[in-house]
Amino acid sequence: MKNEKSKRGLSVGEYLIQRLSKMGIRHIFGVPGDYVLGFYDMLIKSDIEVVGTTREDCAGFAADAYARVKGLGAVCVTYCVGGLSTTNSIAGAYAEKSPVVVISGAPGMDQRQRNPLLHHRVRDFSTQREVFERITVANTALEDPSRAFEEIDRVLDAAVRYKRPVYIELPQDRVTSVPEPRTTPKSTRPDTDGDTLAEALEEAGQMLRSAKRPVILAGVEMHRFGLQNELAELAEKTGIAVAATLLGKSVISEAHPMYVGIYEGAMGRDTVRQFVERSDCVLMLGAFMTDINLGINTANLHTGQCISASSENVRIRHHCYEDVLLKDFVKGLIASGIKGTKRKRPAVKRGELGKFTLRAKAAIKIDRLYERLNHLLTKDTVIIADIGDALFGAVDLVVRERTEFISPAYYTSMGFAVPAALGAQLARPNLRPIVIVGDGAFQMTGMELSTIAARKLNPIIIVLDNAGYGTERVLWDGPFNDIYAWQYHRITEVLGAGQGFKVQTEGQLEEALKTALAEKKQFSLINVCLDIKDHSRALKRLSGRLGS
Repeated sequence: MKNEKSKRGLSVGEYLIQRLSKMGIRHIFGVPGDYVLGFYDMLIKSDIEVVGTTREDCAGFAADAYARVKGLGAVCVTYCVGGLSTTNSIAGAYAEKSPVVVISGAPGMDQRQRNPLLHHRVRDFSTQREVFERITVANTALEDPSRAFEEIDRVLDAAVRYKRPVYIELPQDRVTSVPEPRTTPKSTRPDTDGDTLAEALEEAGQMLRSAKRPVILAGVEMHRFGLQNELAELAEKTGIAVAATLLGKSVISEAHPMYVGIYEGAMGRDTVRQFVERSDCVLMLGAFMTDINLGINTANLHTGQCISASSENVRIRHHCYEDVLLKDFVKGLIASGIKGTKRKRPAVKRGELGKFTLRAKAAIKIDRLYERLNHLLTKDTVIIADIGDALFGAVDLVVRERTEFISPAYYTSMGFAVPAALGAQLARPNLRPIVIVGDGAFQMTGMELSTIAARKLNPIIIVLDNAGYGTERVLWDGPFNDIYAWQYHRITEVLGAGQGFKVQTEGQLEEALKTALAEKKQFSLINVCLDIKDHSRALKRLSGRLGS
């Protein structure tokens, strides 16, 4: 087969698969459909494993989590009914800078003659691509085989450069097309301009050296670009403490001596908020300040005291430096020998946690649940939190290793967590997901447990069952926040796999966690029954500030 390919050259589909494989893709998520079946057949014969999901949006969430853990993810669906079903999950990946390659089949070019009304079509043949133009950083339709390889290279390079989704549309009669003449891949990745970098480092160095109360605020792009080691090295060499944004949680071990906590305005601990906001120089690395990161706009940062470096550019006070890559700026700061002024840092829970004293007969409360979960976390677990109190409560978990906390903390799309567990565990099988998801979010995508069961994966799913949308009740209460009650722990009976537990007391929780941890070959679902008025400390802090 390989000799045959070398003689005739690679087809468009084969070249795309080869590029994805070389970039580290080992799994591709999706739902098949007639316009993409030829490419699916090609995938089955490759070293990339096809992971069929229950829904296309779940495929997108799984690919997003896969990308966050592994560096690049991919989803493959059919035209319009499949592609447009992924738009919510891909929009979330775009918002949170997660590089997912969306591959969509499409009607063949020969089929489009005389503008026929082919099934799945919406308005024009270009409609789906035009939709994805708004939620991807680069896109292409591989209609011209002679330019297909070049277009594939351009789009995939953009995914790596900007850490955002890209879109590739593959007409079904172009999958086996062999371009002539053959082309050689060309990288389109930019380089840092040396003079601009030197000027940016000089100005940043002056600010940091003269600062009396500097702080580093690390964000999500330090995850995406694999700069966690460099962040720790920078903090250690400069002596400048590190806070993280909510989306950047676990970018540095939360047991690291230079770590001070999560900065999220009023939602966070007041000691951390004051430490960051009283700084006279805030070095923001890979952080983009969303309203969630800012505690629903309750934070207080001053542009004139900020150095902000991201994948887009470097901004220092009111100056903007283009053509400077984030990694080069961070490495330049490390090499500069800057020493920060030592500051008294707020006390942080780190290393050994205090003893958890079980109150076996007491009704389970959400804060007690998180206190217990803190004692479960190891270097072999990854926390995956859906939005709402699943996320807000998880802020206080002490993540001891880097990049072991995943959540849609900016786009905040409900239903992310369960399909994300599928993607994360396939990306790193040595990590066991502990999934925290509200009952409302679980009802949206929780049946992706079907795929998890089929693959014999073993996440521990914790459903926060408070009969509805608990966070929205705090913001604006009403009957629209109530949902129909499921017996979540009995879903295992429907699937014929997994083990389920209904938990109402701390003693029941303890037994369920012990049994779940001991079960290595299948998933466990723990249905935690909560009072509808029970909220995490973080949500109480936020509601108190918003109501003041």
